[in-house]
Amino acid sequence: METIYPELDNLISEMSDGDEAFQKKLTLAIYHGLVELKEKYAEGSSEKDKVKLHLIRHKLKPTLNIFELSHIMEELQLGKEIIETEGFESSSFASHYHRLQEKLDIGIKRVYELTE
Repeated sequence: METIYPELDNLISEMSDGDEAFQKKLTLAIYHGLVELKEKYAEGSSEKDKVKLHLIRHKLKPTLNIFELSHIMEELQLGKEIIETEGFESSSFASHYHRLQEKLDIGIKRVYELTE
């Protein structure tokens, strides 16, 4: 089976520079950030709140970039474009939302594995 985000543990290790306590804190911070992204995106989507979605994208963008969680970044960008051009009610947004939730579930699971 293919490992999702195979370099994630190396990136976290490099960032923590051998400090195991910091590595654990960093991993947990990434995990909690992804969980928050999933929750806030769900809230913003159901409330059709562009600002809420913008704020959570903006908050997590550095983490997603630094730790190369590109599948999630790309889906967030696509969602932003769909909202701007078609709105929340479009079937494109519904499909995007479903794909994003799946990608977040995979990312959350992968990061959680690194906390064990």
